[in-house]
Amino acid sequence: MGRGSAVGSALVVAAVIGLVMMSQLENVEAAVYTVGDSGGWTFNVQGWPNGKLFRAGDTLKFNYNPKFHNVVVVNQGGYTSCRTPVGAKVFTSGSDQIKLTKGMSYFICNFPGHCESGMKIAVNAL
Repeated sequence: MGRGSAVGSALVVAAVIGLVMMSQLENVEAAVYTVGDSGGWTFNVQGWPNGKLFRAGDTLKFNYNPKFHNVVVVNQGGYTSCRTPVGAKVFTSGSDQIKLTKGMSYFICNFPGHCESGMKIAVNAL
């Protein structure tokens, strides 16, 4: 075996190391965000997403008392008007976890007056 074998082996090792490093860059762990932080999902929470960087695959955790609130996934029209579109997904457990998809996601509480009192968020995931 000559020098060619050593150079070839070194290139293979370098290529494998490079592939491992690239795969690690793509495996960024998804984050879990508690909506409203320690205050939870409640009134005047609509500014909570400001300054946060969300990515597709991140999870929003909504903590609330299910006797008084819920979480409804709505479209932009439902968010703006505080109205629940037909067929909207409604969560009622009090500890809901919702995985974000790429783009805008909108959430409201549809108990009477709650959305109008700022119990709604719009989140943009990259």
